[in-house]
Amino acid sequence: MMLPVVKLGTLVLKTIAKPIASRLKAEAGRHPKFRQLIVNIAQVNHRFTTNIQRRIYGHATDVEIRPLNEEKAVQAAGDLLGELFVFSVATAALIFEVQRSARSEARKEEIRQKEIQGVKDREEELAREIEILKQKYAELEQLARGRGLSGILPFRHGNGKPPEASKEAKPA
Repeated sequence: MMLPVVKLGTLVLKTIAKPIASRLKAEAGRHPKFRQLIVNIAQVNHRFTTNIQRRIYGHATDVEIRPLNEEKAVQAAGDLLGELFVFSVATAALIFEVQRSARSEARKEEIRQKEIQGVKDREEELAREIEILKQKYAELEQLARGRGLSGILPFRHGNGKPPEASKEAKPA
């Protein structure tokens, strides 16, 4: 039940992030100081991408790159800001999912280890009980022999035959 709710929550968060990113784009150019900051970011991004494109296509990279006009820079920075916001929300949701999954797997592994330890403990307990029963059996057999009851009570040995049958079966 928890898994679909969490997945649905992350999907809703990703869906809500898109209109918020659009709102960030629209508001990005209104505040003067913030506007200058994003214009500078857009110009740096423009120079960087232009240099990368020139290197990829084999053109000269030492040529002066014309800066974007202010409106294009604001638009480019707004787009970049919106995409970064959506990407960061998706990344946060992915990290949350991975951590949740890892915790779930750790709990399952802990339960498996407890079950294995329970089986081992039970095996050791049964082995101790078998040793106690063997000792009691040996004491009972010895007591029966001491009282002369070994012929009356046919104790079976490890091969499943009474003591006399096992003696007869051995070659002389």
